[in-house]
Amino acid sequence: MQSRYFTLHAHPEGTPARELFELETAELPALAEGEVRVRNTWLSVDPYMRGRMTGVTTYIEPFTLGAPLEGAAIGEVIESRAEAFPEGTKIRHMGGWRDIAQLPADRCERLPAFDVPEQAYLGVLGMPGMTAWAGLNRIAEMKEGDNVLVSGAAGAVGSLAVQLAKARGGTVVGIAGSQDKLDWLESRGIKAVSYKGRDAAQLTAALNEACPEGFDVYYENVGGVCLEAALNTLRVGARIAVCGLIAGYNEATPSPGPSNLAMVLIRRARMEGFIVFDHWAHYPTFLEEVGPQVAAGELDYEETVVEGLEQTPDAFLKLFEGANRGKMLVQL
Repeated sequence: MQSRYFTLHAHPEGTPARELFELETAELPALAEGEVRVRNTWLSVDPYMRGRMTGVTTYIEPFTLGAPLEGAAIGEVIESRAEAFPEGTKIRHMGGWRDIAQLPADRCERLPAFDVPEQAYLGVLGMPGMTAWAGLNRIAEMKEGDNVLVSGAAGAVGSLAVQLAKARGGTVVGIAGSQDKLDWLESRGIKAVSYKGRDAAQLTAALNEACPEGFDVYYENVGGVCLEAALNTLRVGARIAVCGLIAGYNEATPSPGPSNLAMVLIRRARMEGFIVFDHWAHYPTFLEEVGPQVAAGELDYEETVVEGLEQTPDAFLKLFEGANRGKMLVQL
């Protein structure tokens, strides 16, 4: 059996060019004992993947040039030499960016049993949802009545973060760009503020208007002007959970830090970066809390779906244009 997969043969500089992604084909070897062969049905593309394209080890190893790219995926086992995963089993694994994956069974997991579409385990009940939950609860230690600000608030992580925060009873403000994203936030009772065309001072003024009391928690997905404005609006004792800094992911040179970092001192704030995989032991707790809410329709979630393996690089690049609302997915 053959597998089609995407590779990179050069490290991108700045925003990756579409032509850097090559679709290749390889004959798969016979299954070894303990391996499974999976026909993928859904692929995830995520901003963190840009960092793996640099050739530099950060909190995760970089992609290997010429080798299949990796990412979260959902599929069905079509051949197995692993007793725990017979043919027909639906699983989640990291053999994405390809149509057929072959991998050891110990790198696979069965899908949980909530009554939700299977792709939800790549989004609201997968890594993005867990990231939102962990950032608010384990890093920012969100409390009842906290005022919460979220940047990238209509993305895969931010869109759940604002809803989890709203359930705690404080004022919740989401920063987004396009009008449809702002409308989506407003329709869910979230105060929406656009960053488009605004410098830090103008964005600060808009945030102060939306929440004059200031923020106890800032959930950071973007960086840049959003971070600078957020620092101006903190309450004393605020907590900042740094999940991502997507504004700088494609910069050829390091972005300058915020000019008002002294606000961390003035507001006696705590700012902590985190990687969700360091908190994955708490995934069952997240599922226990959030899974029933999603299954019951109490938590809304958005998906932007691109059709076909061939479109996977395009779906990935659209993340940096802000073209997705909610989780960006590729359906095979």
